[in-house]
Amino acid sequence: MSGAPSWSEEAIDLVGSATKAPSSHNTQPWFFLIGEPYVDLLADTTRALPVNDPDGRELTISCGCALLNLVLAAADRGFHVENRLLPDPDESDWLSRVSITRDSAERVPEAELARFIDQRRTCRTRFEPRPVEGKAVDAMVEAAAAEGAWLRPLETDALRQRAVELVVEGDALQWGDPKWRRELAAWMHTRSEGDGLTVSPFTAPIAQMVVRNFDMGGGVASKDRELAENSPLLAVLGTDDDSPRSWLAAGQALQRVLLVGCSFGLRASYLNQPIQVGELRGQVGELAGGEGLPQILLRFGYAPNPLPPTPRRPLADVIEWS
Repeated sequence: MSGAPSWSEEAIDLVGSATKAPSSHNTQPWFFLIGEPYVDLLADTTRALPVNDPDGRELTISCGCALLNLVLAAADRGFHVENRLLPDPDESDWLSRVSITRDSAERVPEAELARFIDQRRTCRTRFEPRPVEGKAVDAMVEAAAAEGAWLRPLETDALRQRAVELVVEGDALQWGDPKWRRELAAWMHTRSEGDGLTVSPFTAPIAQMVVRNFDMGGGVASKDRELAENSPLLAVLGTDDDSPRSWLAAGQALQRVLLVGCSFGLRASYLNQPIQVGELRGQVGELAGGEGLPQILLRFGYAPNPLPPTPRRPLADVIEWS
């Protein structure tokens, strides 16, 4: 059709939507190989966090979030989409091939979620003191299940308080590890760098030095305790097993949950410390019922103020053409 965008323009636009996914430390550990008519998603292991995430579990989850964005954005534009996970067992970094064809197809209802990709934000401040409505919780539980994962809200005061204590314990253990602090400091970047945890260009060198050299676990734990205790909803997202395929499913489920939550006006952030610390992860699993593997601990609520978007890398840095 005259005036229709070329595949290359459309593909770049789709990858742009994919890269708006959340990622651990905002590492954005993904790479896209564009062919026709497909987009391959690859893990960029040069952006791994070997101390915080030694198995690449959270890296793969982050890529799963980007994958769902890609699929939804393509469906929203009327494409027929086939998402093939882990196409080659000998290529562990090749996470998915998303075949995208121009076949006319009925618009799938889930494509409506694509409009929330730009609106999703991570809220690292205190939420408004109002409860999350039940229909929103139910919709997010269904969203996780649609991707082969589960979301289990922590509904009792005892479960919530135990989760808070595990977060505090996780903070203490992580901040007490000099290697973990050095890795965190290395990902403290100015906004102009396009990735990492944003710090002011005026204070970046001092902030990095302080994080590298001082155990601030007590102060961080105190702040995280306040955030968790005053969150209207805490929930654990998990899978039935612990494999790269499950981690991808967890990422797709996480992003679907976040987008569905966004449709109800919700924001979320992560309290993953006790899942990142191996000796505590099983205890988080017990809070979620003792079956399956916890992958993400989330807090949900309503943000009191508008939230700016997190910096993103230039698309030229994450795309290669087949």
